[in-house]
Amino acid sequence: MSYVDGFVVAVQEANKEDYRAMAAKAAPLFKEFGATRIVECWADDVPVGTQTDFYRAVKAEEGETVVFSWIEYTSKEVRDAANAKMMSDPRMKELGDNMPFDGKRMIYGGFAILLEE
Repeated sequence: MSYVDGFVVAVQEANKEDYRAMAAKAAPLFKEFGATRIVECWADDVPVGTQTDFYRAVKAEEGETVVFSWIEYTSKEVRDAANAKMMSDPRMKELGDNMPFDGKRMIYGGFAILLEE
């Protein structure tokens, strides 16, 4: 069964195109390293909760919205190998040096698929 890396980040609304451009540059690299699918989602209908929500999770500030993303791999082993390749690839370092969001507030993790229909 597939394996998924998931991410949530806060991005300045004014940086939407910068974020899209960065994601478009990164996607072919992720695929080169073994990803089968990359999805980037800009908040459209994300409610503010009374106790917790996506905005609080990433400490979104005034003028920021959230981006929800995931990268699919055929297995955790393929994901682990891809992450190792990314860490040593200078193209990924270059992208990391110019991120249009605060990486310190990013939430991320690896997920085993529980149900897929």
